[in-house]
Amino acid sequence: MNYQEAKAHGLTEEEYERIVKFLEREPNTVELGILGALWSEHCSYKSSKRVLKKFPTQAEWVVQGPGENAGVVKIDEKVWVAFKIESHNHPSFIEPCNGAATGVGGIIRDVLSMGARPIALMDSLRFGSLEESLSRTIVRGVVKGISSYGNSIGVPTVGGETFFEECYKTNPLVNAFCLGIMPAGRIFRARATEEGQLLFLIGSSTGRDGVHGAVMASGEFAEDVEEKRPNVQVGDPYFGKKLVEAVLEAVERGLVVGMQDLGAAGLAGSASEIAAKSGLGVELYLERVPLREEGMTPYEILLSESQERMLLVVEEENLKELKEIAEFYHLVGEVVGRTTQTGRLVARYKEEVVADLPVSLIVDEAPVYNRPSREPEYLQKLNSLKEEDLPPVDMKEALLKILESPNVCSKEWIYTQYDYEVGTNTVLKPGADASVLRIKWSHKPSVSSEKGIAISCEGNGRMVFLDPYEGGKYVVAEACRNVACTGAKPLAITDCLNFGNPERPEIMWQLERAVEGMAQACEKLGVPVVSGNVSLYNETVEGQEARNVYPTPIVVCVGVLEQVEGHVGSHFISGGDILLIGDLARKSVPGGSEFLKVVHNRVEGPIPRVDLEKEKILIDLLIELVQKDLIKSAHDVSVGGLLVTVLESCFPLNLGAELEIYSDEREDLFLFSEMPTRVVVSTDPEKTDTVKDLVEEKGLEWMYIGQVIQHPEIKLSYNGSKLFEEKLSTFKEVWQRSLEKSLGSL
Repeated sequence: MNYQEAKAHGLTEEEYERIVKFLEREPNTVELGILGALWSEHCSYKSSKRVLKKFPTQAEWVVQGPGENAGVVKIDEKVWVAFKIESHNHPSFIEPCNGAATGVGGIIRDVLSMGARPIALMDSLRFGSLEESLSRTIVRGVVKGISSYGNSIGVPTVGGETFFEECYKTNPLVNAFCLGIMPAGRIFRARATEEGQLLFLIGSSTGRDGVHGAVMASGEFAEDVEEKRPNVQVGDPYFGKKLVEAVLEAVERGLVVGMQDLGAAGLAGSASEIAAKSGLGVELYLERVPLREEGMTPYEILLSESQERMLLVVEEENLKELKEIAEFYHLVGEVVGRTTQTGRLVARYKEEVVADLPVSLIVDEAPVYNRPSREPEYLQKLNSLKEEDLPPVDMKEALLKILESPNVCSKEWIYTQYDYEVGTNTVLKPGADASVLRIKWSHKPSVSSEKGIAISCEGNGRMVFLDPYEGGKYVVAEACRNVACTGAKPLAITDCLNFGNPERPEIMWQLERAVEGMAQACEKLGVPVVSGNVSLYNETVEGQEARNVYPTPIVVCVGVLEQVEGHVGSHFISGGDILLIGDLARKSVPGGSEFLKVVHNRVEGPIPRVDLEKEKILIDLLIELVQKDLIKSAHDVSVGGLLVTVLESCFPLNLGAELEIYSDEREDLFLFSEMPTRVVVSTDPEKTDTVKDLVEEKGLEWMYIGQVIQHPEIKLSYNGSKLFEEKLSTFKEVWQRSLEKSLGSL
């Protein structure tokens, strides 16, 4: 076998030689397919594994950290939750609708495989400029894929976030998150317990879709995009729904030992995973795999990534009952293998051995690279912005430009296509700083709680691009702050690290520094990383030029509310005082802001730095303010800055604001910089002094910035000078209709 075949499977010449040396022979084509898939970046994390060790992963409430299909944390003595985020970036460029849909299906099965009922989805999306027809096509396809799958399978999409930047033009990011609930004390993992247990494949039949999917996801794009279309899986949410119910019924009846979904590398990947984690071997019988296409080869059967399939580890005496469950839900169910003591993966097809590999070679011997890293040259050039470089602006015109930006404007065009209330657990809906869910499993009354779950998804790639270390801190802090704005205590995070080609030293440096910043924030804020995903090679090569995405770590923070009804939202609900609280002692920094980009056409730093000590104090303070019923709303200052934050709080109920702001800073920088550790809260006037005293007691600062008024009008004065007085509708129309203007009405 020559090296060209190994290269076609994503292996380097050195990796192929390593395999030959280990086996003391050349692998056959089927074996090469298995090793190419399982040694791919997507499956083995060979460029990122050493970096990921920097994350904190443990806490007293963590049941399961990284290494399984999803992380698990304790909510109380009755309920645990499982959650994870994962990418489906490359498939969503090649085939936007199917790529996004199968990303949703895959993450649902990851959570299901822990024995949890999926109850909520979120998505984090990145696209190119909406001025490009290609980007508009991808947006429409991705949103359709997410909505069609999530709505049909009956799991609500309760929130997310979306950004548009030129660097994502041919590398959109589609990161899907799922959270599920489970009875405390009952957890399943991808492992068997002894020799002779059966591997029961349940779900959809197997086709040719998705062969080479893992390898495709581990490389950059070039001119061969169309050739990769068959690598994209095709999902069926109705089969997905039946699979969820069938697996949970098997779990409830006590018929399952362990389980693993069939995702990357298909049957080869899931069987290898179970064998490796169990310290056992597996024997597979490929002729028993139910097929939906004629003439499929052993290679295709092993590596197909057809969707809606799970591999259950079961005892032989439970086989009859399992087959009855599969039949009841109109699914295929068949024994396709068993565990052995050999420590090898042996695949047979009609008695012929088509693959025979040590499990250790497939999983443990995958290379781990210490790739060279180097600080990019662009950083010094782009981090020298000075305040005096920015000419004065008309504040009203600048505000309208920012509100019209697709990164700031309402995302209703997207989230109204999702069913975010199915299941009746959604308390705080999309559009808020965080979504809030009640804990209720309708078929299992014992799995319920008066507590609530808050979830926030964040990932400002532009900030990380300008300063990976500080940007990494910024992203984690914002996700945790958003959860705290509802009154919930942040418990843990899951992350998806979306970066370019790690073989470029500048990209590797971005990854290392971003993880270091994120890890420090997690340590200081007390939120371990319990699961996640790494997506590298988000790069397109065009001629001699390579376009890498912004380094974009996406963070989802999950928190717990002591009383689900005792939360606050991000919008004003009635008249009252408006305070800005948090870290106000530092001068505002406009670097990385939307104001700088859309008003001044500059993407530059330095970016604002997060004081993690003060951030932790603010998070704890917000929880206390909500629990003591001292505030009526809380909305953190983020994309667009302080003035946009106030307007976003006004829009939902068409309330107005009289803003009287006094500061020794330039008005545009104070009002439009995206400073962390700052939150706008509203309160009843009789409680304002109590809030101020509590803020001061904690060592933070407050600023009275105005009042919520019933009349839908925005009045702004700065240091005693009136800047504008305008109807709320002037701003709301621009903010609400921007995406619709670009993408068309629903």
